Amino acid sequence: MKFPRRKDPDTGKSVSDKSTVIYNEFITVAGIPLEAYDYVVNGKPALEWVMERQAVITDKDSGIVNDANFWATETIHNPRYPLEFLQRVMTVSLETMKLVNNLPKLDID
Repeated sequence: MKFPRRKDPDTGKSVSDKSTVIYNEFITVAGIPLEAYDYVVNGKPALEWVMERQAVITDKDSGIVNDANFWATETIHNPRYPLEFLQRVMTVSLETMKLVNNLPKLDID
């Protein structure tokens, strides 16, 4: 999973388009509200944490491949799990921020 790159019209630099996540070469999730990135867990937006944790990584020393897609297929028998997990975290992020933003202000002296 990764963000597509686009040119920033103000700076001309290439920046990540966080309204879109390229899941793989066949699936792209578009129209992600930027508010979804306001929900932060351990210093990182929850959606970015999911993208990082679901990445296919090969350990340099051992050559062991950590692939969430393989785990989803072999363990829980649901090859769509990583994509569904991303979508669920997106929904939880948006709904949590709605709740948090509607909480009354604390009156602390």
